[in-house]
Amino acid sequence: MRVPDADLFNPQSVMDSDFSPGGASASASVDPDFGFAFDDSNFSDRTLRIEIMPDLPETKSDGGGCCSISDWARNRKRRREDFKKENDFIGQSEEQILNCNLPYTVDGVTYENQDEEAMAMVEESPSDIGLNSNQIGNDSIYNNDSSKNMDCSKVLRVKTIHISSPILAAKSPFFYKLFSNGMKESEQRHVTLRIHASEETALLDLLSFMYSNTLSTTTPTALLDVLMAADKFEVASCMRYCSRLLRNLPMTCESALLYLDLPSSVLMADAVQPLTDAAKQFLAVRYKDITKFQEEVLNLPLTGIEAVFSSDDLQVASEDAVYDFVLKWARTHYPKLEERRGIFATRLSRVIRFPYMTCRKLKKVLTCIDFDPELASKVVLEALFFKSEMPHRQRALAAEEANATYRRFVERAYKYRPVKVVEFELPRQQCVVYLDLKREECTHLFPAGRVYSQAFHLGGQGFFLSAHCNMDQQSSFHCFGLFLGMQERGSVTFAVDYEFAARSKPTEDYVSKYKGNYTFTGGKAVGYRNLFGIPWTAFMSDDSIYFINGILHLRAELTIRQ
Repeated sequence: MRVPDADLFNPQSVMDSDFSPGGASASASVDPDFGFAFDDSNFSDRTLRIEIMPDLPETKSDGGGCCSISDWARNRKRRREDFKKENDFIGQSEEQILNCNLPYTVDGVTYENQDEEAMAMVEESPSDIGLNSNQIGNDSIYNNDSSKNMDCSKVLRVKTIHISSPILAAKSPFFYKLFSNGMKESEQRHVTLRIHASEETALLDLLSFMYSNTLSTTTPTALLDVLMAADKFEVASCMRYCSRLLRNLPMTCESALLYLDLPSSVLMADAVQPLTDAAKQFLAVRYKDITKFQEEVLNLPLTGIEAVFSSDDLQVASEDAVYDFVLKWARTHYPKLEERRGIFATRLSRVIRFPYMTCRKLKKVLTCIDFDPELASKVVLEALFFKSEMPHRQRALAAEEANATYRRFVERAYKYRPVKVVEFELPRQQCVVYLDLKREECTHLFPAGRVYSQAFHLGGQGFFLSAHCNMDQQSSFHCFGLFLGMQERGSVTFAVDYEFAARSKPTEDYVSKYKGNYTFTGGKAVGYRNLFGIPWTAFMSDDSIYFINGILHLRAELTIRQ
């Protein structure tokens, strides 16, 4: 029975509604429970013959033999590698050997699928077609060389199950195609499905789910096996169900990385998206402050690095530090320059927010051999154009990326606040530095906090600004202070004239607040404890003249003293 104007296999369609364990959602009806009809000849119109083939010798411990996520991952990865090696060998051989990695074949049409594949055949009778069928349809010949490898001597055992084709077809596009392809075989009562031994339990659980909308298994490894089977046989409702149960289990770094390393077909499925999002979020929170886990993060695989460095909440000194770390990771995991350039071009460059890097570091990007020159020019130009935009335009660009996976123009929670710097060489060496602080950032400074700017340079020396909440000289009240420091420690001396200014209402122009001069020695700082000459409460009040649209705009002008 067809529902007019409905997509039978859309995850949101009425034929495959989203089942919620333990109860239905308020806005969607629960799929009917046909559990009573599973494997019951009275409610079935066909029989499904499941031929169980042996796994490769190295993978016999798969499936039920796995007692942990790590075991499951190792066996699954090894199995994929074994199949790949075998496929590579077959591609070079005139006569093909045993290959259980078969595409689905129905009536001469190949439905490409992922990971370890199964092969389905519609039989006229169990004896007519046999186990090694190339003849499908009346005059249609489908020469699947791989099927030659499935000789009947390899069959370990056979299970026969009574099935209802409408129920399976409603849940799975695979079975829908199998039962409604228009050929005479679709009218036959016997269907043969060939699988590996490690898939047996998962397939039986999947078939049961297609009737009852529930699973009896609750272990992570078993749920992952069912999830893979559901992906293979295109049962979106079961993928959502497994994804939800896995998401509700305690997450670990190991399991999060595993969920992100599932085959690409699974990762791209909408049904699994909440699980992969939860895994990314777990890793992002776990390694929020990478300074505490540098060695651990350095050993993460690529999917883990992407999850950690895509986060807006990453606590790093600056985007320069992100660039340095990602570069170090790439050189560790991709020692060959060609491979490293490729991974930067396709994956890693997206997690670095070049617009928030300093100009000095961007210059190094242009000469970095790890980047293809064309890519380096592209990201640096994009960063410089962003830096030149007006603040409102920068905010608009960031807002446009609100729902994007990789957000180039969104500022992270840097430990050192980004600054804009204008440098002059003539008539005197001078630089003008702009530092913007959000109201909430200033709120968090009370009662004795500090926030530091990124480093900037003048005359070859590194400087920084620091904003403080401190007591005034008479220690009678808290106030806002601004200081200028020099990075280099040691015997270096540097004479500088400086001026602090801030925008204020109603003109919103920069108004000078403090001027001075100082001969710096390494590691020293100078400034004014009460920049605005008012208590902290007045500075932070709702009618404060220094916050314009929630932003405090500060400016420091530095000139090398002649």
